[in-house]
Amino acid sequence: MSIKLGDTAPNFQADSSLGNIDFYEYLGDSWGILLSHPADFTPVCTTELGFTSKLQSDFEKKNTKVIALSVDGVEDHKKWIDDINETQNTEVKFPIIADKDRKVSEQYDFIHPNASATATVRSLLIIDPEKKVRLIITYPASTGRNFNEINRVLDSLQLVDSHKIATPVNWNDGDDVIIPPSISTQDAKNIFPKGVTEIKPYLRYTPQPNK
Repeated sequence: MSIKLGDTAPNFQADSSLGNIDFYEYLGDSWGILLSHPADFTPVCTTELGFTSKLQSDFEKKNTKVIALSVDGVEDHKKWIDDINETQNTEVKFPIIADKDRKVSEQYDFIHPNASATATVRSLLIIDPEKKVRLIITYPASTGRNFNEINRVLDSLQLVDSHKIATPVNWNDGDDVIIPPSISTQDAKNIFPKGVTEIKPYLRYTPQPNK
């Protein structure tokens, strides 16, 4: 099964480091970040899960829940979490799914045979409250994920959903945003009271709306 942007994220039930989980029930009305890992006790992923743990309170403020996945079992997950907490100076509180039968990995297309016939690739999905997939990023095993970028995309998606805007290249929270071409300049002046800067008829900026 291949998952694409805009698809509904499949639901699943699985054991995890925090007990049995129904994915939809776990997410509830929140946004979700689902990240897969090739195996427990891998160095790059250890640093990633530690950093994710340190960001968890920030994600919670953005109504976002984190859940990880590895093809190892629950007992290994718990031992790995101890290592993560020790080496990354944190306390992992989000669940890590035990996917020994690779059922969830196959649902989410996390097995790429040309990379590994058995281990999951290092993919990350952002899923909105309607359970739609809004971001898919897949990294090589040797490169740690950039959580500054993941946070940036989450900020953008949530802002786009609440306002009729888009975000430009290298945008960060607080920067000017783009007015979509579907909105006329005249309408834009009424919709965006902070002002409209027209570079070209199709390229117009406005200060970021209030969240």
